Amino acid sequence: MHLKLSSEDMAFQEEVRDFLNNNLSDDLKQKSSIQASIRTDPDTAGQWAKILGKKGWLAYTWPTSMGGPGWDIVKRYIFESECALVGAPAVNTMGFRMIGPIIDKFGTQEQKDFYLPRILMHDDSWCQGYSEPGAGSDLASLQTKAVPDGDDYVINGTKIWTTGAHYANRCFCLVRTSTDGKKQEGISFVLIDMDTPGVDGQPILMISGDHELNQVFFDDVRIPKSNLVGEENDGWTVAKYLLEFERGAIAYTPTLNAGLRSIEEIASIELTGHGDRLIDDPGFIKKLRDLEIRVMAAEFTEKRAMSALSTGQNPGAKSSMYKLMGSELGQEIAELKMEAVGHYALPFLPESRVPGNNITYPGPEHTRTVTAKYLNGRASTIYAGSSEVQRTILSKQVLGL
Repeated sequence: MHLKLSSEDMAFQEEVRDFLNNNLSDDLKQKSSIQASIRTDPDTAGQWAKILGKKGWLAYTWPTSMGGPGWDIVKRYIFESECALVGAPAVNTMGFRMIGPIIDKFGTQEQKDFYLPRILMHDDSWCQGYSEPGAGSDLASLQTKAVPDGDDYVINGTKIWTTGAHYANRCFCLVRTSTDGKKQEGISFVLIDMDTPGVDGQPILMISGDHELNQVFFDDVRIPKSNLVGEENDGWTVAKYLLEFERGAIAYTPTLNAGLRSIEEIASIELTGHGDRLIDDPGFIKKLRDLEIRVMAAEFTEKRAMSALSTGQNPGAKSSMYKLMGSELGQEIAELKMEAVGHYALPFLPESRVPGNNITYPGPEHTRTVTAKYLNGRASTIYAGSSEVQRTILSKQVLGL
């Protein structure tokens, strides 16, 4: 595994930096910096997604055959790292990272021709209808039903923890089309327009005060059978393929390294109770360096995976390892940042993180989002498969236990 960038990769890195300098405005960075959710607000993120789409860099994970830039895994990593370091808005990735590859692999030609160009230009915003009140980590137990009726399916049921459903116009959804055989054998994968009659989303506010989650109800929602992706009752195959990319395709360490850099900047400003700079406190600096070592180890693990992916291998069960490390390290970084800002972590003013607000936060600017990001991040070891589920997958499929 080569760790140094080639001359071609270094030239690409400069190209990315130039693009960010010329296209990422201070206004977009400021609006992004005051938010704590896993995504930037849809208006800000949408503006940035359109800029990336015009450049041809929104669906940066796609090959040229799908209309993407055809970057190798190293270029993707460089792009993600540079975006994380400058604080670019976090766009909705469900279109290009999740449903796009699914449509390309399992969809009809008509589905590819219609949806893929729209994803490339962020003409649609997608949400994921997987989890239900009684079927989260045990996804095979889902009960939302799709009953055939002529050329349509009629859908009844509910989905929960649906990120971005309040502004998404499309949803990819798992539904039960049969109760025969094993639970996994009666599931189908369908696409739903969110403005279809009978679709109703209700907000779920997070402990951080952010609205990013929803419960979505389907009451006699009628969709055409042409919205089926893959074969009827074979949605479990589609879902497993998608989950590999949801859990493993994201490079976690660029964001983790950006978080570590932020802590170091804060610690160089904040003071201890004795009036010394926090960065000079031996106890605090030990915690920071310990985290840096573990993030470095995660980065090497991630780069080994990049090397394997560059040869055309799927992440497979190893994707659980990357998800596990990334989410747990992210929580620890958020916790140390809370310690760094001290009493400034106490104010709870979620309205101060809404773009265009006129609320004055009672503390330095670098403290505004710290508590909210800590609270928001508590969900990271639950969503996309809990840490317990990831460890079970690793024990079975990697260790053979």
